[in-house]
Amino acid sequence: MTLSAMAPAADFPATAMEPHRQFLTLLGLLLGVTLAPLIAYNQTPSATLYNQLTAFAGLGLLVAGLAWGRSLRAGWRNDGVSLSLLLMTAVALAAPFTHGLPWSMSLTSIAMLLGALLAVQTGRAVVANQRDQVLTLFCIALVGAGVLSVIVSFVQMFFPSLADGTFIARSGLVGRAVGNMRQPNHLASLLMWACVASVWLAQGGWLARRLGGALRGTVALHVLLFLFVFCVLLSASRTGMIGVAMLALWGAVDARLAPRVRIALGSTLIMFAIGWGLLEAYTALSHHAFGAQSRVSEEGAGSPSRIAIVKNAIGLLERYPLTGSGWGDFNFAWTMTPFPDRPVAFFDHTHNLELQLLVEMGLPLGLLTLALLAVGLWKGFARAVRGSAATRCAAMLVAMIGLHSQFEYPLWYAYFLLPAALAYGLCLAGGDVAEPTSATGQRRPWLAALGLVVAAAVPLVVIDYLRIVHIYAPPAGAASLDDRIAAGQRSPLFALQADYAEATVQPPGAVALAAARQTGHHLIDTRLLMAWAKSLNAVGETDKARYLVQRLREFRNVASEEWLNECDEVAQLGAAAKPFQCEAPKREYSFRELR
Repeated sequence: MTLSAMAPAADFPATAMEPHRQFLTLLGLLLGVTLAPLIAYNQTPSATLYNQLTAFAGLGLLVAGLAWGRSLRAGWRNDGVSLSLLLMTAVALAAPFTHGLPWSMSLTSIAMLLGALLAVQTGRAVVANQRDQVLTLFCIALVGAGVLSVIVSFVQMFFPSLADGTFIARSGLVGRAVGNMRQPNHLASLLMWACVASVWLAQGGWLARRLGGALRGTVALHVLLFLFVFCVLLSASRTGMIGVAMLALWGAVDARLAPRVRIALGSTLIMFAIGWGLLEAYTALSHHAFGAQSRVSEEGAGSPSRIAIVKNAIGLLERYPLTGSGWGDFNFAWTMTPFPDRPVAFFDHTHNLELQLLVEMGLPLGLLTLALLAVGLWKGFARAVRGSAATRCAAMLVAMIGLHSQFEYPLWYAYFLLPAALAYGLCLAGGDVAEPTSATGQRRPWLAALGLVVAAAVPLVVIDYLRIVHIYAPPAGAASLDDRIAAGQRSPLFALQADYAEATVQPPGAVALAAARQTGHHLIDTRLLMAWAKSLNAVGETDKARYLVQRLREFRNVASEEWLNECDEVAQLGAAAKPFQCEAPKREYSFRELR
């Protein structure tokens, strides 16, 4: 199907976008919404960088197409979400000065936050008489991502030998589909978005027009919803299961949806039950694992490790209520603080959006940020209640990812953050000014240029990232490891991955210690903790080294057992001199003393 055939002018008002501008907009949506979550190819050390960069490229082209195609009104528009994004940007910009956050982490956060701000403001600026058209194109892209993810899910679950790791990711979880994002919760959230998008395509009449009648459109809606709900079961995501219940509730309470659409939404619970029965029968016959069944029966509704990390995060907030850990330093502060009951995995987020902001920003700034977010979201959802079905569908996209954000951190990934920000903007499109029905937008060349700059920056980021790739997977004829590490440390965005290599491969000492302290702001694991402790001991900070060993013991990781078991061997021999890791520290250290 050609791009022009996907959205002909007859489907939309006479003020529809010009075809060549519409092409640019569609290309941006194809890249940023459909393709971004479907890229399986990756290069060590990041599994999702190419997905996130594709989301940014798509956003840039989308903004350029809308701005040059007279689809946007001019001017900045205040709302709580935009103001909260600006506040968080200021905090991220200040982080290198307030608590020594590496600039690469600060710049990455700033890019994500400003990207979200650009998406919100672009969505808000869409002229009222083109909002439904833009939402329709957005939803077509989401349904496309959902249908392709269904194919990926079926391969991962039923034909795993066909998953090559390049076009279809291999699932590392028995009996579960993980999508090409390699995370079952991410797959479930994408499928929930696809469900909401399908509802708008049916409610707005796009499916009926494309398939030649309302009946065919309704049948298509049921088929799409069943496929998406079934694959949520394949993911075994409990958040996704709650999302299915939200769909049914939406159908029950939204009286302004067409009856056929409300019936389809209500049927999602029946679809879920049918899918569960089919999978039970299949697994009984094939002896294949059924991940959803085992997770619900073994863990119930909650995850013990996530409950533990939330408790730890609250404990950390109680220790540092005013300043928090500092922007981007939750993992560092949590790892360096005694928590005997900590989960054994290395968590870099609290798995709750509100708690994450509070524990990193402290109560004063964190509560201000949450208040601004709450005001902005309240305004958007209030407009959805009073407004059209299009507004409510856009609001449901935000609500679905908001649900996920209570148990995970999807908004730290550009392929969720940027579409969610755009959906929120579309909730408010045309709502803050009185626009005549025939109003058209203005051509905004500077905004179009900004969008093109965002898209053009993506290849430059890839080139920069390859310096890090060459450290971990050197090409033929590569320079020495030391030279590759030095080149990686000059990267403005990815230097910390090079620091990790230096901290863990260099002999214990001052050079490795400096690298450990830098990369420790990013993510600490067993290998880094061991190397860090050895370097502290080598430079004479032995008591701090012993403190780090105490924290290492709390994770009970098999990778550290051999090193820590040396203590038992020394004790059996009755040696007077013990390795440093066998002694307790003299005192507790604040995480700030270890930066």
